[in-house]
Amino acid sequence: MTETASAPADIDDHPISRKMFADDVASKNLGITLDELGPGYARASMRITELMVNGHGITHGGYVFILADTAFALACNSHADAAVAARADIRFLRPTREGDVLVAESVERGRFGRNGIYDVTVRCGDDVVAEFRGDSRTFGGRAVGER
Repeated sequence: MTETASAPADIDDHPISRKMFADDVASKNLGITLDELGPGYARASMRITELMVNGHGITHGGYVFILADTAFALACNSHADAAVAARADIRFLRPTREGDVLVAESVERGRFGRNGIYDVTVRCGDDVVAEFRGDSRTFGGRAVGER
């Protein structure tokens, strides 16, 4: 189940995540794809382009963070209430380069009240290249920007 930011699949399956991703101009422009989505879970991927490489010839960490943050956002919005990030951090473990395909897998660790904790592992092939942890907070809406 791979889709681009502009082509959501069944909108009734996790509608908040799917609408958010369909409207995500940043993810669309970076070529991020949604590969799998389930309750409290998301997997997204992105190919590293020449525009994403820093002066050391490796992927700029900001792009790795964006991919991880996108998977986190999809997972924490897979429930009935819309959610936003309250906090996030990342540990970069290995460099990647132009042409590499990164895959971010987000897993819900727990939800309590309006809060959630999610871990995201970013891989390039079998190698773990980054670990991300995000805290979410629901705000009771159906999607950011809707009234």
